[in-house]
Amino acid sequence: MNRRRVLTAGVAVALAGCVSYPSDGDDDPPSSEELVRDAIGTRRRMSELAARRTMTVETSDGTVERTERIARRPPAKQRIEVVGSTDPDAPVGSVSVTNRETTWEYNPETATVDKQYHPNKVDTDRTQRVLENLLADYRLGYEGPAVVDGREVHRIETRPPIEDIGPTIDLVVGDTTYVVPLRVTGDLEELDVSRTVWIDDEYRYPIRERNAITDGDETLHSLTVTYEDLEIDAGLEPGTFTYEPPADATVVTDGPEPEGVFESRTAAEAIVPYELPEPDVPEPYDLDRVTVVEKAERFGTTTRLWYNDPNIVARELFVTVREVQRFSTDALEEIEIDGRTAYYRDGRLQSIFWECGALNYEVSSLLDDDPLRDIAASIGCP
Repeated sequence: MNRRRVLTAGVAVALAGCVSYPSDGDDDPPSSEELVRDAIGTRRRMSELAARRTMTVETSDGTVERTERIARRPPAKQRIEVVGSTDPDAPVGSVSVTNRETTWEYNPETATVDKQYHPNKVDTDRTQRVLENLLADYRLGYEGPAVVDGREVHRIETRPPIEDIGPTIDLVVGDTTYVVPLRVTGDLEELDVSRTVWIDDEYRYPIRERNAITDGDETLHSLTVTYEDLEIDAGLEPGTFTYEPPADATVVTDGPEPEGVFESRTAAEAIVPYELPEPDVPEPYDLDRVTVVEKAERFGTTTRLWYNDPNIVARELFVTVREVQRFSTDALEEIEIDGRTAYYRDGRLQSIFWECGALNYEVSSLLDDDPLRDIAASIGCP
């Protein structure tokens, strides 16, 4: 049930082939770009997703298939239950449940549950990022209408830039990364790499994806993922993203168990040894939760205030208070905020760090357009 799996063994390949496009005319279907753009919009607005998902991997060594019931509340919550499988890594009865703070993974063959605490994990919407990458960097070609699971869909052929071809696939149909290297012989330049995405006409959302590597008429490797019975924002059962291990299962824990996850600053302040800041965050950000983790004595208590945009999936920023400095000034850009020295990090996370007496502060966001300097200035040195 790991979200990153090795399915076969081998090497990356180069791109060959071309893409056909529809001719202009009054009866032209939606453009590929429009369809992907609509899918991004659907993902940004959706609250919940439920489906039956089937994944089929075909290689020269044979075929492996797995069918799962999935439920998701992006970006952080998901439940996956394996209901059919020839995959030895995911036997029938396997369960994976993730929420903001914890992941449970149950293996029925060993009767064990891996319980991982991750109260301060930064959640990104991987599916949205993959769709945005398709729109920005891939060559898209409309291949016509089709039917998948009784639903009208649009078939889009995508071609990546040469430098993007590699053994790792971030799936559009599901928040999963697959490592799919391939054992091949001969001239790699002659191989063809294709990625086809089917977008449902009603939801304007991906419902099937197929990645294939072929050598002439021979398919060397293919990965096909299909949603059936797809429902978006239809309502999920209460408790979908909680998990109670079977009575006979052995539970193994990992990661820092939080002292608490609170809905307000006031509730969190009751157990932390310092005052929490009240930052000025831009609208429509709201305080979503406050996590408190007490680590070894030399690291002290870490508190993180999480702010979410309720209108957009995976748009969040956070403010962290630590008793110990956890950043290296040598690796960061020195800046000044209201006459106070701070340090800026530009990467997957945009962050500002600074020290104030016995405490250290951090403001971070996944988006480079959030006003981190203004938020940091509003906190200052309490």
